[in-house]
Amino acid sequence: MTSLILIIMAFFWLLLIFYSVLTIAGIWFRITYKDLDDLDDYPSVALLIPAHNEGIVLENTLQAMARLQYKGKLDIYVLDDNSHDETAEIAQDFAQVFSRIHYIPVPLGTPSGKSRVLNYGLSISNSAYFIVYDADNEPESDALEKLVKAAEKTQGAAGAVGYVKTKNSDANILTRMISLEFQVFQLLMQCGRWKAFKLGSLAGTNMLLRRSVIEQLDGYDVFALAEDAELTVRLTAKGFLLPVVPSSRTWEQEPEQVQTFIKQRTRWLTGNIYLLEKSIQDLTHWKGKTFFLSLQHLLTYLVFVLVLLFSDIFFIMSVAGYELPNMDAPLLILWFMSYIVYTSQLLSALVVDRNVSLRNVLYIFIMYFTYAQLFVILLVRSFSIYLWSRIRGNTITWDKTKRFKGIG
Repeated sequence: MTSLILIIMAFFWLLLIFYSVLTIAGIWFRITYKDLDDLDDYPSVALLIPAHNEGIVLENTLQAMARLQYKGKLDIYVLDDNSHDETAEIAQDFAQVFSRIHYIPVPLGTPSGKSRVLNYGLSISNSAYFIVYDADNEPESDALEKLVKAAEKTQGAAGAVGYVKTKNSDANILTRMISLEFQVFQLLMQCGRWKAFKLGSLAGTNMLLRRSVIEQLDGYDVFALAEDAELTVRLTAKGFLLPVVPSSRTWEQEPEQVQTFIKQRTRWLTGNIYLLEKSIQDLTHWKGKTFFLSLQHLLTYLVFVLVLLFSDIFFIMSVAGYELPNMDAPLLILWFMSYIVYTSQLLSALVVDRNVSLRNVLYIFIMYFTYAQLFVILLVRSFSIYLWSRIRGNTITWDKTKRFKGIG
């Protein structure tokens, strides 16, 4: 028992040091970041919007796309993946008004999901770069241009990645906590990885990629549910860079119900379990800079949740008066430091993003006991689904996040 606890505490301190370094580096990068100067010539860009039954949000999305300011050639493709609502009608109406918006019905195929749709979008378009936005996204008018400048001015860049913010953060406690989480793991962690290791990570949306690079990699992995994370590892293994542009911002919906959140994050976590399995089989995922990406996936999606679980167990046992193994340091410190690190990261992101309010601070103090605990459920659920699908030889199907009426 003592040996097991020592191993757990060693993993905990590794996690503590790793995320502390990223947090400090991310804060420094964010407060010193300056937008790049204009280019002499802007390359052509294809903007891809995978869409499956997105009628409830698509009008607001395409209004935002129409407001994009870009000095080069820009074509916007709504990739309709067998929708049965008004997605086609809305997209076709916009296509009649805006010459750069195109409605593209995607042929039926398997496996279903975002990766297959994006591969088709690449096959029918022709541009130097392409950028992906989810169908509920509303990018700021200069978001695309900032990404292109970063990709063009960074030697060895495969593209660039921006910042994703929550447009319905005030809907309820859940969306507020999701928004705060995004500020940590996208604003601070993304910036920290880039500052410390020159590593960027695709976010699934508001991400720009060079067409020639994706062609070298034979497109998206159609079996990857976390296609952004899977592609990030392959790009990094090939030596490409993904500069982070925190001032390139898009706004998207987040789940307003716990059930919807659980389904969405189960897909994300299951996709990352698939990526971990690929990484175990492919040693290039553990070489050079790719090692840090694979390590972070291991820490974030497995070790962090296990540490969270064990810290909860030790805390409950200590409070209940159970006798724990004698050690030089009290085991209760494991829970206490987990809470301090988690809360400190959230508070730091709040300050850097200039989003400090009494309500946000109060939410942060309770997130470890509420929001973070959901990830224990997610880990058990995702591993169960993944292992059962592997045993039965089934392909895990894409589970689309439920949309709702957006804010105009």
